[in-house]
Amino acid sequence: MVKSKHNPLIYNFLKTYTLWKISRNFRQVIINGEFKDNNKAILLISNHFSWWDGFWAMYLNLKIFRRKFHFMMLEEQLEKFWFFKYSGGYPVRKRTRSVLESIDYTIELLSGSQNLVLLFPQGRLESLYKNSITFEKGITRIVSGINGKAQILFVVNLIDYLSEPKPSLYVWLKEFTNENQQAEGIEKAYNTFLSECISEQIKSVND
Repeated sequence: MVKSKHNPLIYNFLKTYTLWKISRNFRQVIINGEFKDNNKAILLISNHFSWWDGFWAMYLNLKIFRRKFHFMMLEEQLEKFWFFKYSGGYPVRKRTRSVLESIDYTIELLSGSQNLVLLFPQGRLESLYKNSITFEKGITRIVSGINGKAQILFVVNLIDYLSEPKPSLYVWLKEFTNENQQAEGIEKAYNTFLSECISEQIKSVND
């Protein structure tokens, strides 16, 4: 199992690049929802529809969470974009026994209160216009493994242009707080939140 690393030069560059890139390409970033810091690690579960998704999560971390950033990435993509190996990325290879190693390593990371792990539960890019997400089976194993030792946060990212040449980014945030953070039902809970965010998004831009 190749573990994540944080080369100070590459990691700090990525943080600076994230802030610069978003400021240049988005008219505004609006964050909806509250975050109560419980001094635990954070498992960030997000929709995944664009090249930007990881940068938006990094932006959230810099602005709100302020944890050490980690993210699971397909092994072939991590090999292609080698610099992510030195800024918190670690590999997963689907449909192999090594998937269990990646899951166990994620649980290990989430035992440290200073860490944040970003996961895209569907495991691949999908259209922004999908109103539900099918979770990979490994997500429930991770949730069961952390057993309430980390905060689980849902994130839904949406964009709208309206009359502007640059889009606005709307980030919707909610903590998953069902009893004992039971793994069963997390997919349904996320999809309910996703639907609510889309409805609220439509209302907010039409007001």
